[in-house]
Amino acid sequence: MILLNPFGAIGRAILGLLARIGQVTLFALVALRHVVTPPFYLREIGQQLIAIGWLSLPVVGLTALFTGGALALQIYAGGARFNAEAVVPQIVAIGITRELGPVLGGLMVAGRVAAAIAAEIGTMKVTEQIDALRTLSTEPVKYLTVPRLIAATISLPILVAVGDSIGIFGGYLVSTSRLGFNEAAYLANTIDFLQLWDVTSGLIKGAAFGFIVALMGCYHGMHSGRGARGVGRATTQAVVSASILILATNYLLTEAFFSA
Repeated sequence: MILLNPFGAIGRAILGLLARIGQVTLFALVALRHVVTPPFYLREIGQQLIAIGWLSLPVVGLTALFTGGALALQIYAGGARFNAEAVVPQIVAIGITRELGPVLGGLMVAGRVAAAIAAEIGTMKVTEQIDALRTLSTEPVKYLTVPRLIAATISLPILVAVGDSIGIFGGYLVSTSRLGFNEAAYLANTIDFLQLWDVTSGLIKGAAFGFIVALMGCYHGMHSGRGARGVGRATTQAVVSASILILATNYLLTEAFFSA
């Protein structure tokens, strides 16, 4: 029996994971049903667009700027081994728009927004404000979750587009000021190499990541434990689960978009 204990622990962990996946899936389906049914809380959606989108712009912009500069330095150093330094503009552009822009933008927003959503909704649950909403005949998922899902799904592609521009600009600054690239040639190579699908695929990823961030924040907030410890645990779980799902979804979307 002692030898079977590890297998029992593994089995319980797997069953717990499957149960959690089922709960999240049902929560997402309920939220999506409420997205397309009235009433629509437009004021709440507007407030969340500002909180999630506008207020996340500085951190996303700074992340993209330094990432673009560092990427240019790394590509130049690696390309120098094969006399291929001239590919810096092209690789920076495709790396930012396809991968680094949406992924890093999603992760930064997850750290900021998923934690805030989980903490806010978890605190509302602890202080019985969610029960008060039900008493007032207001569906908590409709009032709390749906505006955040809509706002995050709309905001993140816009943040990704802005981050792509800033990231490419960061690579341009480093390449022209530190690596000796000609300004006009750098911009020409970037424009000639980029295709519409490179940018569009990143924006689609951004929309998916925004939905994941808001979903994880709302789910863990709604299911947080009692007290400060429960809210803190929900906040941590929201960020971790959102980050892992973003990375996993990024692989699946990349496989679907570019496997051919």
